[in-house]
Amino acid sequence: MKFTGVVCIAFVIVLVSALAPTKAVMEEKVACIPTELMTCIPALQTGSQPSADCCGKLKEQESCLCGYIQNPLFSQYVTSENAHKVLATCGIPYPTC
Repeated sequence: MKFTGVVCIAFVIVLVSALAPTKAVMEEKVACIPTELMTCIPALQTGSQPSADCCGKLKEQESCLCGYIQNPLFSQYVTSENAHKVLATCGIPYPTC
């Protein structure tokens, strides 16, 4: 009887340990919503200083940048010289996709 109890406890520990990383990965998933980056348009068009809100949104969607680069609708904004400046000013490395 003791052996069965130990096996059950070990199984629960392994199960909980296996689910913990899965939950963390799910929480890191970011919704890629390009309209949230509208505050960056003036800086992207003129090369001016990006706002704090722009930098915050870019940092939130940093994992989305490769998708924007590959999308013909958005690539012109993300691959421009001004986009490189904005990302650098915000402390975001330009992605290598």
